Amino acid sequence: MTRREAIGLGITAVLVAIAAICHYGGLGAVATFALSALALAALARLVGQATDQLGARLGSGSAGVVQSALGNLPELFISLFALREGLVEVVQAALVGSILANSVLVLGLAFVVGGLRHGLQRFSSDRARTISTLALLAAATMAMPSLTHALHTAAQAHEETLSLICAGVLLVVFVVTLPMFLRPAEGEEHEPPHWSARLTTVVLACAAVGAAFTSDWFVQALTPAIHTLHMSETFAGLVIVAIAGNAVENVVGVQLAARNKPDFAISVIISSSLQVALALTPALVFVSLAFSTHLTLVFQPILALVLLISAILGALVVNDGESTWQEGVILVGFYIVVATSFWWGA
Repeated sequence: MTRREAIGLGITAVLVAIAAICHYGGLGAVATFALSALALAALARLVGQATDQLGARLGSGSAGVVQSALGNLPELFISLFALREGLVEVVQAALVGSILANSVLVLGLAFVVGGLRHGLQRFSSDRARTISTLALLAAATMAMPSLTHALHTAAQAHEETLSLICAGVLLVVFVVTLPMFLRPAEGEEHEPPHWSARLTTVVLACAAVGAAFTSDWFVQALTPAIHTLHMSETFAGLVIVAIAGNAVENVVGVQLAARNKPDFAISVIISSSLQVALALTPALVFVSLAFSTHLTLVFQPILALVLLISAILGALVVNDGESTWQEGVILVGFYIVVATSFWWGA
């Protein structure tokens, strides 16, 4: 482990410890909420470093799948604890926010950074186009129960059953398309690992445990912090939970664009949205059956609309094979407008 990595590990441990002190010491919901969010982002980054060490051992394609799965651990834990507390709106907003953040915000930031450093960036990867198309189809499937509810169709009376069917279809598509994700993306490279297999396993296990505890503290502080800060549950899920839980993809995608690897960068960013839609969301729908509060895919109409718009935008900007920093500015600006519009609620 390098000195820089050791410092990062120490900072993560300190953030988790401070969040624990705030929680158990009763130092205020807002402080616990903010520091837990920072700790979750740091834990997500730590998971990203550990899974990157798996790249040379598992192969870059397999490592990417593992990174997507483990990178979603903080968001998974937050969602489970939030469902336990009956915060369905937060979970639904966080799932949509993850797709929105990657398809719009992170993609826009990657375009800005890559464009300012290297000018017009071209990418011709068929994989990126395929992933963006799958992400759009997955978003449409996720939005279907919301549309049947908003339009008062006959299926409205069976929204939980329809949600389970849609979740089942999404999981089947994930399994069917998994071999595609196991193949490395164009330009994808991993440096030889300098962590031992034992160290990598220990770091991943500690990060998972830390994410579980920190997510619990975060959720317990969520409701009082929302009231204190006068923001809506939807905003908290759509923006704060989504960004904190996807810190790995947020950082990695922009870094790859800065290194002039647009094919790989876009593949990582859009793949993250797709993993949320095809794996995390349907898994939570089925797992929530064990709770008194069931998660369905009947989102508030504005959330369903944002979900579709973000997936469409992601597909459009990728399919032309070029990216500029101006496109990135527009994408980031659109994300800011959407996030702001949810501050007061949906």
